[in-house]
Amino acid sequence: MSPSTTRRTGLAAGLTLALAVLAGCTGERETDAVPPPSSSPAPPVSTSSPQAPAPAFVVPDGEPEVVASGFTTPWSVAFVGEAALVSQRDTGEILEIIGDGTRVVGEVPGVAPGGEGGLLGIAHAGGYLYAYATTIDGNRVMRFPLDGAPGSFALGTAQTVVDGIPSARIHNGGRIAFGPDGMLYITAGDAADPARAQDPESLGGKILRVTPEGEVPADNPFPGSPVWSLGHRNPQGIGWDAAGTMFASEFGQNTWDELNVIEPGANYGWPEVEGLSYDDRFVNPVQQWAPADASPSGLVVVDGSVVIANLRGQRVRVVPTAEPAAAREFFVGQYGRIRDVVVAPDDTLWIITSNTDRGGGDDDAILRVPLTSG
Repeated sequence: MSPSTTRRTGLAAGLTLALAVLAGCTGERETDAVPPPSSSPAPPVSTSSPQAPAPAFVVPDGEPEVVASGFTTPWSVAFVGEAALVSQRDTGEILEIIGDGTRVVGEVPGVAPGGEGGLLGIAHAGGYLYAYATTIDGNRVMRFPLDGAPGSFALGTAQTVVDGIPSARIHNGGRIAFGPDGMLYITAGDAADPARAQDPESLGGKILRVTPEGEVPADNPFPGSPVWSLGHRNPQGIGWDAAGTMFASEFGQNTWDELNVIEPGANYGWPEVEGLSYDDRFVNPVQQWAPADASPSGLVVVDGSVVIANLRGQRVRVVPTAEPAAAREFFVGQYGRIRDVVVAPDDTLWIITSNTDRGGGDDDAILRVPLTSG
């Protein structure tokens, strides 16, 4: 039995009890979808309004310039000081950007790419590079001592942080990030089985929270469980504002994609509901969009703004945290599918394209644009 399997002991009992309590509380689509559950109420009109009035907040300023190109299915960027590392989903490689080119830092062992699975999110903390990867045994989070210095980084021996996350060709989640509390947060999709999102014995369809070593924090909402929130379909973006409020973007099915404010122990409804609901067991999104306009993937929260990358919608959407039902849109259709957005150490916005995974181009690029108050 692996250490992370041992750490999951008690998940079923603790989460089952907590789900009963939650029942009384208020609370990518990148492939062909199936019809939504017949029990779902008809959703209201989308809350997204690109023209809605909003307070001043950070927006892209000007046209992006190319940082580097020639990528194949880039998925995530992690900064180590001024240096930038990039994960490539289908090759399993970690690349370092050198000038306007790249070098291979290392290959994550055991990656089994296919469909939406492969090498996904990466993050850096405490001298380790953390990576979320699809393997033949499911999705897992590993960490590697990051040896060397910028220009000569190398990966040390892999250590498993969390395993047992369900995998499939679709809905693997895959974003990892360290919160302001120093804990590691992990988005896990339902892996093509919607029932997992409400299943207390499954890590699928959840946002997870563990220590940097993979232990379950004592203050998690479900005793002995890494589950932080549940009822998710395929969340792929997480971030926090200056006050510690956590935001997450989520792929819906046929009807609504979502932006959610994440609370510990809260249930976000999938597969019972999609988008806004009339069921007080579940938490409503703060904003929802038609899938053709969104398919939201990575996000970053900066200076009162939630900046969201959109795949099918082919745009960058900016939502003010002070008025999360409002939004403005940028670069619509200009750069194709956009997988992630991150803020670099020089405070510019980096935009990661994702066209090679859908036959939309021979390579992908990372773009850079200044930010300004808008």
